[in-house]
Amino acid sequence: MSNNYFQLFGLPVEFEIARSRLISNYRELQKQLHPDKFAAASDAERRWSMQAASHVNEGYQTLDNDLRRAVYLLQLNDISVDEETDTHMAPEFLMQQMELRESLEVVQSAEDPSSGLKKIKSEINISVKEQASQFALSASESDWVKARNTVRQWQFLDKLLREIKMLEERLDA
Repeated sequence: MSNNYFQLFGLPVEFEIARSRLISNYRELQKQLHPDKFAAASDAERRWSMQAASHVNEGYQTLDNDLRRAVYLLQLNDISVDEETDTHMAPEFLMQQMELRESLEVVQSAEDPSSGLKKIKSEINISVKEQASQFALSASESDWVKARNTVRQWQFLDKLLREIKMLEERLDA
C-alpha cells in the first residue's frame, strides 16, 4: 500500500483533484479493507488491515480538504509549514488580519452580532478562495516558496473561520 496519498487513491500529484474519483476510490479501498474480510485472518493480518484502513482514512481526510491537501503537497516537496515558528507574513496581509480581528471584536458587542459575523465570514471565504487559486497556480508552476507563503496566509484565514464558528456556536447557545 502506497504511503503517498495521491498514489493510494490513483490521483495525479497536483492540487486540483477529481473529488468524485477520490470518493469512489476511497469507497473501494474501504470495501477491500473492511474488518469482516479479515475476521478469520491471523492477528498480524487483522492488525495490518486496521493500520491500512487508518492510513486510507487519513489519506482521504487529507486529500478531501483543500488546505490539508495544499500542506501535504508542500510536505511532498520537502517544504515545511510550521504555524508556530513560521510567523513571517506580508505587512499588507497582517494589516488585513488586524482589521478583521478588530471587526470581530466590534461585532461581538453589537446588538445583532449574527449579521456582522456573516459579513466577516463571507469576506474571509472570498479570501480563502483567492488563496486556493493562488496556491493552485504556484504549485502548477512549482513555485514552492510562493505556494508556502500562500498556505501560511490561508492558515491564518482558516483559523479566523474556526474562531467565527466558535463565536456563532456561543451565540446560538
